[in-house]
Amino acid sequence: MSDIHERNIYLHDVALSEALASWHAALEAEGLLQPLNAETIPLAEAPGRVTAEPVWARISSPHYHAAAMDGYAVRAESTHGATETSPKRLRVGEEAMPVDTGDPMPAATNAVIKIEDTHFVADDGSGAIEIMAASPPWRYVRPMGEDIVATELVLPANHLLRPQDLGALAGSGHTDVKVYRRPRVAIQPTGTELVQPGDPLTPGAIIEYNSLVLGAQAEEAGCIVHRLPIQPDTYDAIKSAVEAALADHDLVVVNAGSSAGSEDYTASIVEELGTLCVHGIAMRPGHPVILGVAKGKALAGIPGYPVSAAMTFDIIVKPLLYRWQGIQPPARPTLQAVLARKTLSPMGEDEFMRVTLGRVGERIVATPLARGAGVIMSLVKADGIVTIPRFSEGHHAGEEVTVELLRTPDSIDRTIVAIGSHDLTLDLLADRLRRRRPDLTLTSAHVGSLSGLLALQRGEAHLAGSHLLDEETGEYNLSYIRRLLTPHGVEAVVLSFVNRVQGLIVPPGNPKDITTLADLLREDVVFINRQRGAGTRVLLDYQLQQQGLNPRQIEGYERQEYTHLAVAAAVKSGAADSGLGILGAARALDLDFVPLFNERYDLVIPVQHYESELLAPLLDLIRERESGFAAAVEELGGYETGRMGEEIARL
Repeated sequence: MSDIHERNIYLHDVALSEALASWHAALEAEGLLQPLNAETIPLAEAPGRVTAEPVWARISSPHYHAAAMDGYAVRAESTHGATETSPKRLRVGEEAMPVDTGDPMPAATNAVIKIEDTHFVADDGSGAIEIMAASPPWRYVRPMGEDIVATELVLPANHLLRPQDLGALAGSGHTDVKVYRRPRVAIQPTGTELVQPGDPLTPGAIIEYNSLVLGAQAEEAGCIVHRLPIQPDTYDAIKSAVEAALADHDLVVVNAGSSAGSEDYTASIVEELGTLCVHGIAMRPGHPVILGVAKGKALAGIPGYPVSAAMTFDIIVKPLLYRWQGIQPPARPTLQAVLARKTLSPMGEDEFMRVTLGRVGERIVATPLARGAGVIMSLVKADGIVTIPRFSEGHHAGEEVTVELLRTPDSIDRTIVAIGSHDLTLDLLADRLRRRRPDLTLTSAHVGSLSGLLALQRGEAHLAGSHLLDEETGEYNLSYIRRLLTPHGVEAVVLSFVNRVQGLIVPPGNPKDITTLADLLREDVVFINRQRGAGTRVLLDYQLQQQGLNPRQIEGYERQEYTHLAVAAAVKSGAADSGLGILGAARALDLDFVPLFNERYDLVIPVQHYESELLAPLLDLIRERESGFAAAVEELGGYETGRMGEEIARL
């Protein structure tokens, strides 16, 4: 078939429930909704597998009456009348038989006297023991079948095998077990622009890592995974690879090529090879999903954006993989949390929003992460998922939502929430804290200094990084705290963290010779700015005003980024000639830096959290010079830590 094909158009965007129903109906027609056929494997290979039939005990356990203690086996009736004041004497070898734990009980005995409850009589040569208490029948004896009785049910069908289950199977006389076959899954990445991790990168090249993520998700579900070589965007190559994979796999996942572009061939290939059930689901992320069957196997076309790929596989594909093994997907715990900010959602789509979580006071606060389908770090940082159903406009700030957890509930209580200005030192602090206290997590949301203080006002964070300059007094942070926190009853400690250099981040060699703020007004210079409310934006506006420079004459002044690293990335990519930021961000991306201003970057911490047990390890790490944290900060460049950890004010 020719590589020239008409542009793919979505069949139609259907609701998630409708899409699953359509796919499952096609799978059912092919007999693909049932557990896979069974195989018999040795017990040593069985952990994590699922029983394909009930398992019945072949023997009892124990299969004899066994001594449960070291001592003497006796007939309980022969011990009657023994007391401390009138001990009873029993002849060893006749009335009292020595036994060790696990020994079979001698004939005609039905109890064991613990050795520590006997006294050996050695003075009369009779080889007797004395006991000072009577024993009831079957004391310290494990009767035959105490644990398992032959023919009883040991494990039902569709049971996920755990370590203790293997012991029960072996103890009941089995050496192997019949389990469902593990699903075989092929992951087929497509895209002429894709390169393997570690290959040289040129503009336009994209590192292919979705197959690593999707394959790991399938392996997590108990599957055998084959990650196939990258196929370029040619119809015949992709079709041949998919057709070959269908021959010996239960599921073939085609990654990318599922949208509606001129080189998105997956839908046409599925339709040619079998039945195309779904092309386009009303969900976000993951809109351009393809589902079908071909040659008696399941087919899924997964979007190329990494978040869309991972989440659609988790929501749509993984349940089928568990079903093939006779079990339900593991249920994730949920909890209630309040949203830190308003979220708007497309009316006609189910949205699966990633959030970070932390307990602040009596509430668990959910902070939405970046929602782009290509932002894999939103999954790395996510503590949970909030589902916003179709035809809902979203949620208001402070509204209670249900969160499906990606971490354990108790770890949420050990999370320190920082919301405010971005600085590289916070990432370094998070790493050092985790090294010292593996049970604690510092999570930070970069929303700017002003938004950070507002988060403290609303009780949504434990601390905020801030470097807000008061244009009238030249002082940092204090006037903003008095205006935004004090009237709302929030008493806060201002903790000195770092003094840092702000300057112009420029390409290597500074080809346009940008050295002052006045140079930003030149027609040949494109600038990249920080968001409104960011301390860096406040500093820029203050300095422009002081120097009589009109921001409207700066090309790019209205274009905003939310972190210093994002500003540096814009310069690195050539999208901008310069941006105001910190030296560490410039160094991180091998850019040049023109120092302009020194500023103070503080941590603002409400007193109730400042004095809490949760924050104590973090504050100790900041204050202790021997921890090495301050030295590591200064190695980043552009930082001075002489007053790190000192209280500047308590307001």
